[in-house]
Amino acid sequence: MNTPRHFSSCVAEYDPNALPVSAAQEIVRQWALPRGRTEVEQVSLFDALDRVLAEDVISPINVPSHDNSAMDGYAFDGAALLNGSDDVQLRLTVAGTALAGQPFEGRPLAAQCVRIMTGALIPPGCDTVVPQELVQRTGDAVTFASAHLVRGANRRLAGEDLAQGQAALRKGRIVRASDLGLLASLGISNVAVQRRLRVAFFSTGDELRSVGEALAPGCVYDSNRYTLFAMLRRMNVEPVDLGIVRDDRASLERALRQATQDADVVISSGGVSVGDADFTRDLMNALGDVAFWKIAMRPGRPLAFGRLWSGKRPGEGESALFFGLPGNPVAVMATFYFIVREALLAMSGATPSSLPLIVATSSQPINKRAGRTEFQRGIARRDSAGRWHVVTTGPQGSGVLSSMSEANCFIVLKHDAGNIDAGDSVDILPFDGLI
Repeated sequence: MNTPRHFSSCVAEYDPNALPVSAAQEIVRQWALPRGRTEVEQVSLFDALDRVLAEDVISPINVPSHDNSAMDGYAFDGAALLNGSDDVQLRLTVAGTALAGQPFEGRPLAAQCVRIMTGALIPPGCDTVVPQELVQRTGDAVTFASAHLVRGANRRLAGEDLAQGQAALRKGRIVRASDLGLLASLGISNVAVQRRLRVAFFSTGDELRSVGEALAPGCVYDSNRYTLFAMLRRMNVEPVDLGIVRDDRASLERALRQATQDADVVISSGGVSVGDADFTRDLMNALGDVAFWKIAMRPGRPLAFGRLWSGKRPGEGESALFFGLPGNPVAVMATFYFIVREALLAMSGATPSSLPLIVATSSQPINKRAGRTEFQRGIARRDSAGRWHVVTTGPQGSGVLSSMSEANCFIVLKHDAGNIDAGDSVDILPFDGLI
């Protein structure tokens, strides 16, 4: 049986003790495979937003269905433009009016035109529209210069947007608001989508308390579950909250087995460092296989990834991918967006795309150690010329969750980079639409 470790060993720079971020992403990519055809369901358009299309949507009609006008004006036979020079003044008699949904009845003669509104059907015998602002109308006649007007101008052809039988939307697309309008314009009321990915998540630690409980000495409120819940909801997966799991082997094993039985992906926060009470790595070896447990990333160095099985031994029962995220709040968010996010998209059947990085100028020196990728919290702004500039939020400790609320971007400092000087270019990832 191929294991995560087997595939991991084929990745360049594989080192389970300090895996480069790019190598970790490639390993996860190899294992985060879409689920099968049996996961497809039909939903109405009102329930399709942010769902993943399970098959191509083929247009049943031409869009537009008929030739129509691109603007308000006068429709006529463009052959008249071919009979004179650019300075010729054309004079046409208005034979009637065509409105959207109320076409002109009949066929205008060669010396006639039809008053037409945007979206109205082009009358028979007409192929050109002169905009109303270019004409002078006197009674039932209009005159206009033929200069700068070509035959076929301002006419939208049937099927110009979408031809009947053409793929309107492709399998793997995450349905957006504009897509709902497109589908409705085709007369489509239901679409086939992938079942939502089920993602179980929990926090580990005897020091953790849920919101609403009293804090004993040395205890803290569990913020990571709420952060994970929000990030998962943003991705439109089905979150399964398993609460707080105590720092003992039996409790953690029960939680992992339950999660593996119930979900496609399991995410924990905390319990993946080298402390005496951190059992995650040992249990992963017992219940499945560990691909890596540390990456060269700040924040987020302790991160376990592998596959779990619900049976008595690896390979038996239900399986789920597992991400053991660090316990520090900022590290949870950084590792989720740069390691976990793409895997969830791929397993959902979506076509993942790289997160959009923007080049900005650092307005200050930034300390950076070569040999790891760093994701610092930043505040970016644009100057009057449209150029981006960025500063850090200050102290970059992975437990400073307030810095994520203050920031509007990650500053992405590459693996091999050293210290950054003021004026150097850096990549930033804006939070807008992401967090």
